[in-house]
Amino acid sequence: MGKIEFCANDRPTIGVELELGLIDRDTMELASCVADVLERIPEEQRPFFKPELMQSVLEINTRVCETVQEAADDLRQKLLLAESVLDERGLLLWWGATHPFSHWQEQKITPDDRYLHLVEMLQEMARRLCTFGLHVHVGVDSGDKAVMICDRILQHLPTLLALTCSSPFWEGRDTGLQSMRSKIMEGLPTAGLPPLMRNWSEYTWLINHMVDTGFINTIREIWWDVRPHHNFGTVEVRVCDMPGDLRDVLAITALIQTLVKTLSDLIDSGTYQHDCHPMMVRQNKWRACRFGNQVELVNSYTHQVQTLSGTVDYLIERLTPAAQKLECFEYLLDCRRIAREPTWAERQLALFRETSDPREVVRRLTQAARVTDQVS
Repeated sequence: MGKIEFCANDRPTIGVELELGLIDRDTMELASCVADVLERIPEEQRPFFKPELMQSVLEINTRVCETVQEAADDLRQKLLLAESVLDERGLLLWWGATHPFSHWQEQKITPDDRYLHLVEMLQEMARRLCTFGLHVHVGVDSGDKAVMICDRILQHLPTLLALTCSSPFWEGRDTGLQSMRSKIMEGLPTAGLPPLMRNWSEYTWLINHMVDTGFINTIREIWWDVRPHHNFGTVEVRVCDMPGDLRDVLAITALIQTLVKTLSDLIDSGTYQHDCHPMMVRQNKWRACRFGNQVELVNSYTHQVQTLSGTVDYLIERLTPAAQKLECFEYLLDCRRIAREPTWAERQLALFRETSDPREVVRRLTQAARVTDQVS
């Protein structure tokens, strides 16, 4: 692959990617019809609406935004457009990281050469990727900085997962986990927590080595929970389940933007890098996957356990200067609410206990998440 150029950004810009399920309004099952939906999107907007591996997924992307408020306005406009198109087709959007009862065996693969090759290579590990996540890009000013931030943000990834857990079900079963999606993703050979990389040169060597030895075909086959994105010049955080509505997406986006900005400033000021043992991060991620926002996380500095709400309170205090500079403090503050309210996984489970009907779970949550109804 050779030299990989990092397209540096001089500001902590934001890009948000939503992976949302396409739902049949009558059956509440996943519907493999993304191609038909994309054909109905106006041509000038199509670059922001994309297919994924499964035809039952619609990816919605923002333009490059300066602030969380810009991202909010951008996403709201695109979601209104998507909902209008879907209403005409009898479809809904599912905001959750797995579907409560649709089976991966029934989903159709998008007929794209890249996706078909992945399925051929990864077999069932690819075919069962019927999951939905939130990805947030934040601009940074060098490849070395991006790699260093990926290393330093590792200890915070379990917190982000715990705040976004929304996948308790798998093929109609209560898995006992709050984030089944994170376990499905970890089945891929280049997913999960990234390896230690000390600088851009080492990252470039690793990618080239994997391409040269046939382990991957392109850099796009790296699906770590956080990764540098050389084309966009960003750190891309990918650990999150898809939250259950736009409000939570924006709060998490603010948390990620301010984390990246704060870590970037600390690097610039020459702060010593405190090592966080990889096993501690792995343990915390498992706890987040299992318990959601009721998790007790091991603090990487004190090695003591603390509640998620306590962790979020500490982070908000630490990130407030960056949030004020980036004009997203109110969005960041909303993470306190997320840490204290039931997770989206818990809400799905509660609705199922109330109704004994997984279709009713999907019906109520898709309706509650509709942006059209919130602005009308």
